[in-house]
Amino acid sequence: MVHSAPPAASESPDEYNADHGDLPAWQINDLPEPLPMSLRNIIRTIGPGAILLAGSIGGGEWIVGPLATVKYGTGILWIATLGIFLQMVFNLEAIRYTLYCGEPVVTGIMRLNPGSKFWGLFYVFVGFAQLATPAMAMSCANVLLTAASGRLPDGSGGDRFPLMWISWGVLLLTVILLQSGKSIEKVLERLSWGMVIFIFAFLLIANVLFVPLATSWKTFKGFFTPLVMLTEIQWTSWADWKDAFSNRLIPSNMNWALLGVFAATAGSGGLGNLAISNWTRDKGLGMGRYMGSIGGALATSEEQEVRPIGIRFLPTADNLRRWAIWWKYSLMDQSILWAMGCVAGMYLNVNLAQAIVTPDNIPADSAAGAFQAAYMAEKLWSGFWVLALVNGFWILFSTQLGNTDCLTRVSADVLWAGFPKLRSTRASRIYLCLLVALSVWGVGILAIGKSAFDLFQYLGLIANPILAIGAIQILRVNTRFLPKQIQPPLWRRACLVLCAIVYGVLAVVSTYSKLFAG
Repeated sequence: MVHSAPPAASESPDEYNADHGDLPAWQINDLPEPLPMSLRNIIRTIGPGAILLAGSIGGGEWIVGPLATVKYGTGILWIATLGIFLQMVFNLEAIRYTLYCGEPVVTGIMRLNPGSKFWGLFYVFVGFAQLATPAMAMSCANVLLTAASGRLPDGSGGDRFPLMWISWGVLLLTVILLQSGKSIEKVLERLSWGMVIFIFAFLLIANVLFVPLATSWKTFKGFFTPLVMLTEIQWTSWADWKDAFSNRLIPSNMNWALLGVFAATAGSGGLGNLAISNWTRDKGLGMGRYMGSIGGALATSEEQEVRPIGIRFLPTADNLRRWAIWWKYSLMDQSILWAMGCVAGMYLNVNLAQAIVTPDNIPADSAAGAFQAAYMAEKLWSGFWVLALVNGFWILFSTQLGNTDCLTRVSADVLWAGFPKLRSTRASRIYLCLLVALSVWGVGILAIGKSAFDLFQYLGLIANPILAIGAIQILRVNTRFLPKQIQPPLWRRACLVLCAIVYGVLAVVSTYSKLFAG
């Protein structure tokens, strides 16, 4: 997507949305003309969903989903269905704001009381708390050392230092890749498409070869457990309802901390849901066409600098016609590419685990890839040892790459929009400084020696309050600042409220369980 030159400034007041909150007023220009709707243009236009999908699949789909369903059964997969749907609505409403004025939705949230610096620093803080722990880098190191040594590493023994050095190498590779092009979004999108295609191709082949049809059908039904229950259970007494809830919907022995992590990471889980609007801007969708993008190390001074304050459009007939097309592209990006991709990733990974793993032989969190590789190599072909480990590495590294860019990008945009004195330097340099600082922090965290799953649990738990608070703020932003013609319909507003309630309750229950109930 080629970004247009910035439009001439226009700050004429109008009857629509004079309120601009705590940041300066937007300039005004017409909404850019989107490409005509066609299959070729759909492929050219969508892409932020691929970045978000690649960053999602290593957490809930690869780690937590298989672990939770092996322990408690595939009947809990309806939680993933609900979580992915609510997060899809969340993502689209974040994108709605960016299509309207080109700003990331966190910048829109910074316009709310009590002010831009308060909310900006709040999201930098919670984002750091969620994503600064390099859980995926440690997981990548486990997979690489397993492939090299032919055995499962001992994280607390003689393998501790090799694992640490490999993890540091993963951090360095992340920095190099994110700085390897003129536009970080373009580099990340191309890498994400390649990773997603490889991962899904391998998982499809593995499922066909190793999973019985009966297991596949049982896993599929798990995504619709409430509907299945309506057809299978005789609702004759209160005992039926109680039994259905405790044994089918949420097992009575459920680990609530694990449930909270599962519900959040079944989708993207937290800051990534907000960052989808940052990638939408840098892709140049909607009014993002005028906004520029954050560049990598190869970007020159002639590259268009990212704008700190957005440019909105007036709801004229022509602009609303263009809006409808941009919105269709975003719907396909999030509903087909991201949401269906998350469901498919969860299904394929859980299904494979159901065929290979039993409650009595659950591998350690760092051993999942090696366990699958050994099983497939023994049952069918020795070459699966390498293929399964390569697949595991790409799943985990894609999440490491996406998480790192997500935190760095959101933090850079917050500083760029909310702290004008920092604009004496380029946004790309702020991004690079934050990226290096985050990597140095990761080096220190890895030296402490925490396991990958311990680190990942904190990532998932912090996602719940981010989703709960962010849902209400996005609802407020889109109903306060957008023209009525493009504000979310009532059912979408209700979904945002439901998202806040669901993840708010999970934040309280799962955090209490983790801290006080073991």
